[in-house]
Amino acid sequence: MGTRPLPRIVPRAGPLEGHVLQRLRSRPTSGISRRALLRRSLGAAVGLTIVEGLGGTVGFLWSASTAASRRVRIGTLDELIALNAGLPIEDGFPAYVPDARAFILTIDPARGWQPGADPTGEGTALNVRALSQRCPHLGCRPNPCVEDFWFHCPCHQSRYDRLGIKAAGLGPAARGMDRLAVEVDRNGVLTVETGRISLGPLPVALGQPGLIPPRVERGCGG
Repeated sequence: MGTRPLPRIVPRAGPLEGHVLQRLRSRPTSGISRRALLRRSLGAAVGLTIVEGLGGTVGFLWSASTAASRRVRIGTLDELIALNAGLPIEDGFPAYVPDARAFILTIDPARGWQPGADPTGEGTALNVRALSQRCPHLGCRPNPCVEDFWFHCPCHQSRYDRLGIKAAGLGPAARGMDRLAVEVDRNGVLTVETGRISLGPLPVALGQPGLIPPRVERGCGG
């Protein structure tokens, strides 16, 4: 009879001593730990946010510098009237010019445009005014109404007379429509500088000097 192999005795692991534990903890580990992965992810997210912010800032500054140097040729008053056939431009009704993103109007319809330059956009000396298409409230585009010769903002019902003066109490806008710098040369050609904007004046109450009353009540359903 053969002899049976002796059973293999596996030593039982006892508690590790302090110096062994310390050596194991200080041993470098392979791969990335959860903490390191979390730190790297947060760092990447922060870096991406910074890059996006810088990109947006550069884009804004570039567009602002482009707008600041942009001059739009509008033409003469006769050309403006011809381009807006069917609208009473010769009576001072605002004409919309998409390229300038502005409304052009004659302040005193009894006389034509006068040569000169007005960086403030007030335009009285030149007898012409260019109004920004953006409502001072939230940026919607007001629509001029041929019935009452007023601007009606479709978003929150702010009202302005044909010169862009805000009617107090009619809508939430805190000021009149903003104005663009204008220049009229010796040939009567109007140029608008879209990057030079002056804030519109404070609202004027109905019936007070400085606000042209509407030609009809509740024009264009307003």
